[in-house]
Amino acid sequence: MISITNPTQIISFPTISPSAKHSYTPPCKVFLLPNNKIKINRKNKCKCSATDHSQSQQRPRKKTKQQPDGGTDPVGFLSKHGITNKVFAQFLRERYKALKDLKDEILNRHINLQDLASGFEILGMHRNVQHRVDYMDWAPGARYCSLVGDFNGWSPTENSAREGHLGHDDYGYWLVILEDKLREGEEPDEVYFQQYNYVDDHDKGDEVTVEEVFKKANDEYWEPGEDRFINNRYEQVSKLYEQIFGPNGPQTEEEMEELADPETRYKAWKEQHKDDPPSNLTPCDVIIDDREDHGEFEVVTDPEWAEKFRNKKPPIAYWLETRKGRKAWLKKYIPGIPHGSKYRVYFNTPMGPLERVPAWATYVIPEADGNQAYAVHWEPPPESAYKWKHKHPRKPKSLRIYECHVGISGQEPRVATFNEFTENVLPHVKEAGYNVIQLIGILEHKDYFTVGYRVTNFFAASSRYGTPDDFKRLVDEAHGHGLLVFLDIVHSYAAADEMVGLSYFDGSNDCYFHSGKRGNHKFWGTRMFKYGDHDVLHFLLSNLNWWMVEYQIDGFNFHSLSSMMYTHNGFAAFTGDIEEYCNQYVDKDALLYLILANDILHVLHPNIVTIAEDVTLYPGLIEPTSQGGLGFDYFVNFSAPEMWLSYLENVPDHDWSMSKIVSTLTGNRHSANKMLLYAENHNQSISGGRSLAEILIGSAKTEETLLRGCSLHKMIRLITFTIGGPAYLIFMGNEFGHPKRVEFPMSSNRFSYSLANRHWDLLKDGVHSKLFAFDKDMMKLDSDEKILLRGSKGLPNIHHVNDTTMVISYLRGPFLFVFNFHPTNSHEQYSVGVEEAGEYQVMLNTDEKIYGGQGLIDQAQYVQRSISKRIDGARFCLEVPLPSRSAQVYKLTRILRV
Repeated sequence: MISITNPTQIISFPTISPSAKHSYTPPCKVFLLPNNKIKINRKNKCKCSATDHSQSQQRPRKKTKQQPDGGTDPVGFLSKHGITNKVFAQFLRERYKALKDLKDEILNRHINLQDLASGFEILGMHRNVQHRVDYMDWAPGARYCSLVGDFNGWSPTENSAREGHLGHDDYGYWLVILEDKLREGEEPDEVYFQQYNYVDDHDKGDEVTVEEVFKKANDEYWEPGEDRFINNRYEQVSKLYEQIFGPNGPQTEEEMEELADPETRYKAWKEQHKDDPPSNLTPCDVIIDDREDHGEFEVVTDPEWAEKFRNKKPPIAYWLETRKGRKAWLKKYIPGIPHGSKYRVYFNTPMGPLERVPAWATYVIPEADGNQAYAVHWEPPPESAYKWKHKHPRKPKSLRIYECHVGISGQEPRVATFNEFTENVLPHVKEAGYNVIQLIGILEHKDYFTVGYRVTNFFAASSRYGTPDDFKRLVDEAHGHGLLVFLDIVHSYAAADEMVGLSYFDGSNDCYFHSGKRGNHKFWGTRMFKYGDHDVLHFLLSNLNWWMVEYQIDGFNFHSLSSMMYTHNGFAAFTGDIEEYCNQYVDKDALLYLILANDILHVLHPNIVTIAEDVTLYPGLIEPTSQGGLGFDYFVNFSAPEMWLSYLENVPDHDWSMSKIVSTLTGNRHSANKMLLYAENHNQSISGGRSLAEILIGSAKTEETLLRGCSLHKMIRLITFTIGGPAYLIFMGNEFGHPKRVEFPMSSNRFSYSLANRHWDLLKDGVHSKLFAFDKDMMKLDSDEKILLRGSKGLPNIHHVNDTTMVISYLRGPFLFVFNFHPTNSHEQYSVGVEEAGEYQVMLNTDEKIYGGQGLIDQAQYVQRSISKRIDGARFCLEVPLPSRSAQVYKLTRILRV
């Protein structure tokens, strides 16, 4: 449950208007204008109050121009990238109109778009201040709803809501109230709405009465002379009317005579009342304007009074004094559902009675040891609830992401825990020089072998690793180490399990998912969300916001977007025709969801990072939503790991194409500065796949094969890290060349955990410690020198690619990167161009002995001086030593005049 750290933020109190004196019902419509002006339109009649005015002034106005560089343009990114396809442009315009219609539909049910993403504040199980617990869930197909659990003997008839009775609304939301039970010998509260403070122990409610609180509020809140209006809220407006038209002024528009111009009447009024005594009315000057084309007048208020009025706050603090504390509650009541209670939701449906784990449950124990899954009510007392210690680190401009799976992060062959990860892995990530951890498999899932991608409970951190507070501690300690925390979020599909998942949740096939073939993934046996349904959007958007608010997450990697954006789930041959991105197989509702998700997340959490994982590279992934894009911050380049794997397994070393390596790693230069690159992630290591280290050095039997494997392992990581955009990722253990793949326990391996762990002991010595030393220095190079941000628009200047010599060279600011992939040929003096004349010093060399190399470059050769020779289009060049299968990073340390 949500910890009530500030009860005033979520408790509903009786309305005590700060401006009861000023409330009135004039025959007009009132608007608050800048410069303390009130515009009153007499043509419209409505009830209004000064309270409404102050709120409307603070409410942000809708901005039609979301971007300062061109405003809202549904096809803006097309022209920027030179795309002229008319069919796709029309598709974007239609999508933009559909988005506007969707937002209008949402605003019919919600205050604003942000409210759509705050469903977790009322859905699920929540402590109510009036000594009870409220449960709400969405099940439009049910006709009866109740909670069953160890707190009421698993009785489906107690604390229930039935169709046609209190507890069910038109949208299919059910409300069940579990009252705290009065202890034996205790009397019920005298005040019906008696509220309790569950955070603090003080019991102020026993010291004061409600009458005393109201008297104190009136005495201390109102200004002298204002008390006369407390009991008559119409007096001020009638006095104002009397001042304008006199005590016997016209009562209807027909009685209104022809009036002089406003300025003449105003001067006459001032002259008539110049000797009047001071009034208790609000100090203001009145300017009347009855021109037929406007039909309105303005009241210009005193600025000093208006500022004081705006600073007034409702006397809620006094009302809080009537609340009783936690000790008083525990003394008087037995909690209706104590912390740690097991429960499920019971539905009576046309399909018969069903028991389900609630969709919004925040702590779930999946099926284990033959027992059915159940939810756990998580509401620890304040003294034992987790308290956050660290703030979010600043969002770095270059991301060095360390991808992790908590369950396999331990040394022993078993499921590791959140606490073990916090104690053992986080310090290693910090030492390794990464600045982000990206966690996979965190959301609750029933089957461990699925790695966590078949999610059953979207609001729950997996209980197999520990409690919700354990996960909070992990995130908090990561922040303390200066690490951002990203989640691999799976909103592209869901588990098909019925008891613990969302499938057939309320007895109907189309509650959360499409019906028929559309609702089932073609190959993975999972269910596909119905993104066009308002309540499904409510669920998914709230889920994103929940992880940000409750667990202080810093960003999301949106998993497998191709599965959701196409009805063929991404399993189709793409020819490169742009019309394939807007044909009948594209799910426009899924695209609208992604646009809404990015829009809302970036408004609610401006420092968030969102990453798109899409193998089809849908146009506009990283473009602003106002310019027709989907709004992601980064996108994943899937081609790079596939290329490396293909080369290592299928192509002899001397046949590698340098041109293909460069073109694959750099991708589309228009979007490379938002590209996330990696040589391998968990996909290359898990369930049957082989990591690069396993391919290169796993079966090395001679020093020669070991040297080859280590050399290529370092070079592949270095060029992947430094040639692309500002984001790089590696999977846990691959930084030191973990020699074995990952295989989760399943029937095919007799549920063995022997490969579901990481061998951290390899870091002590040997080749793996040397590979780790290189990776650590590679990360330090970016940490100290901001390598990934160098170059033109954060991209390298690739000036030398030679398929014959198998040499690649490129520049990033003052840094020169030189790679020799040839398996046998070395060079004493290889000429590469540089842009500045000067002395260049080696900052990183893959062939050093401390990194497992041969040390063929002498230390005296670590400083090279440029010569005036035009190479690679540059005025100067370096003649550098290049051993085979090695790479060096040079830095310009001294500029020479020529």
